[in-house]
Amino acid sequence: MTDAAPEPFLTSPNAPPKRDRLYFYVLGGIVLGALLGYVKPDWGEAMKPLGDVFVKAIKMLIAPIIFSAVATGIAHAGDLRKVGRVGLKALLYFEVMTTLALLIGWAVVHLLKPGVGIHAHVTDLDEARLLATTHGREAMGVVEHLTGIVPESFLGAFAEGEVLPVLFLSCLFGAAIASMGDKGKPALGMLDELGHVFFRVLSFVMRAAPLGAFGAMAYTVGHFGIDTLGNLVKLMLGFYATALLFVFVGLGAVCWFAGISIFALLRYLKDELLIVLGTSSSESVLPRLMEKMEALGCSRDVARLVIPTGSSFNLDGTSIYLTMAAIFVAQALDVQLTWGQEFALLGVLLLTSKGAAAVSGGGFVTLSATLQSTRTIPV
Repeated sequence: MTDAAPEPFLTSPNAPPKRDRLYFYVLGGIVLGALLGYVKPDWGEAMKPLGDVFVKAIKMLIAPIIFSAVATGIAHAGDLRKVGRVGLKALLYFEVMTTLALLIGWAVVHLLKPGVGIHAHVTDLDEARLLATTHGREAMGVVEHLTGIVPESFLGAFAEGEVLPVLFLSCLFGAAIASMGDKGKPALGMLDELGHVFFRVLSFVMRAAPLGAFGAMAYTVGHFGIDTLGNLVKLMLGFYATALLFVFVGLGAVCWFAGISIFALLRYLKDELLIVLGTSSSESVLPRLMEKMEALGCSRDVARLVIPTGSSFNLDGTSIYLTMAAIFVAQALDVQLTWGQEFALLGVLLLTSKGAAAVSGGGFVTLSATLQSTRTIPV
């Protein structure tokens, strides 16, 4: 799927210079934000706009960057059959890794049992707050999700802020340019230059990443606190431990098969990992990830097609969360699930996890929709 990358690949002449220490400042922002939220919770909550504005600024650029990147990637590939082969391999890989993530999350939540002992009752749940949280953000079914990929208008794909309609439009646009041959070169050149402009704007916005991470983390700690989470802390720590297990075992095996080091890859992506940790938004690093993979030696055509597609179809972390959260709710409510019911739940999650990125509110809304569809665990 990708061009072979030299090992060690951090010596690539196209790699970002070592003097770039964005990760250091982002880490500092996360630590300071957590301290402020813990010492002065009210002040921490007041920092929320800093994180919100940073994430909004990044998301503002997601649609145009993905459009230019994917369209030029397909157009540069020229051979549409090559694009189809790469896309098929990518989708097969995404499905295998998502299934693995679901199974790992299912195994760990049964091992840790974070919800056991809560003994919650359905009558105790605040349905008004649940409705207020999910109002206007209902998760879509499989058919609605697939039909929603096609935007109602060209500009609507960008205005809605969803990744999949932009991907669909950019694939059509890139395929059209590729099919035009020499006549399409002027349009390709303009689109290429426009992409460089968007990436330059992104570089300006990324200078505020430490401030955004500071505000987001200060709000999180200040609002939710540290001592009041109880079993939820156990669930949260279990989730992060499971995510690390998936990274080092699952993705580590993939990297070993590809002949690269998972540890070197993580060091190379440390900036992006810390930004995601601080902002709780994986979309905030999508454009930089494409740049870094190209600098690493990945084929430009492959990177610009596979990475944006993976942001919607390869949600391994969300899959782990959905599995663990669903079983956690069952444990908390003392709902005894049969093996058949649990595997049926995993099957539904395999489909609904694909739509998590297309739902405002992310995994939480998708989780509630999944529980409602299975009807084995109270929403």
